Amino acid sequence: MVKIRSPASATVINAISTGKGSAFGIGLYVTVEVTVKNRHSDKDIECTCTSLDNPDMDMSLMELCVRKVYDKLNEYPDFNVSNICLNLETKSDIPAGSGLSSSSAASNSAVYATLLTLLDEAKLSRSDVNITDMDILNLAIDASLEVGVTKTGSFDDAIASFYGGWKITDNYERKILYDYSMPYEKVLIYMPNKSSYTAQSDVEAMKTLAPLVEIAFSNAVNKNIEKALSLNGFLYCAALCVDTNVSIDALKAGAKAAGLSGTGSAYTILFDEEDLPNIKKVLSKYPGRLIVTSPDNIGSVVIE
Repeated sequence: MVKIRSPASATVINAISTGKGSAFGIGLYVTVEVTVKNRHSDKDIECTCTSLDNPDMDMSLMELCVRKVYDKLNEYPDFNVSNICLNLETKSDIPAGSGLSSSSAASNSAVYATLLTLLDEAKLSRSDVNITDMDILNLAIDASLEVGVTKTGSFDDAIASFYGGWKITDNYERKILYDYSMPYEKVLIYMPNKSSYTAQSDVEAMKTLAPLVEIAFSNAVNKNIEKALSLNGFLYCAALCVDTNVSIDALKAGAKAAGLSGTGSAYTILFDEEDLPNIKKVLSKYPGRLIVTSPDNIGSVVIE
């Protein structure tokens, strides 16, 4: 049995407009546990996938992650596992459709846990097959693209989830451009009582904002996370016809930055500790949850 935990991430720059993005890991998690169910399947590999939080959830992304890992391992002559059935279970702190990279965290965890499980079955190590961290990320991103839960591959979200910390990326080239430390020890997430899925978003509307998103991106590159996050949030709210009042009220109450994460529905708020009570009081009128958490600087980890 292998269990992997990967953090959510909060958006600084949404990459849909320009292909360049930025995100940082936060202390909300998707955990994936993989066990061997049996070793006499009629297929080369199969899996039963279950969400412990939502038994009716579509698990096609998890199933594809398992298949991609198996196909990758079969490129290596020393890997000789077949007719195996895996059991994969997910548990998440991150509501789907929240804009907090639940899909990236889930696919990272699923690929990593499946890889370690199958290598153990083959009595091999990662060094025996030379599968790198970037290979794990690419398998997870490719699965997300094929299933359609992302428009750009969400390389920024995937990197922030896998490695933790604050990352700035070129999503099309799948490159880390800058790797910064988070200047805040805490972050506030406002989670409305609704979901918003990237696959259903108006991409053309978001792409029209590219010149303005470039301004927000320049602020991120210059380590001005407050301006970058807030400006990005307001721009994407405008493109998606999403209410900006949450961000405005948070800023009026003393927040240093506030903006939509991803394509919503969650909002990310940066603050100084002394301003938190007032910000929470002001935002308490909105239906949903307020979650105080910390940036995650560790990323995906084996927890069992």
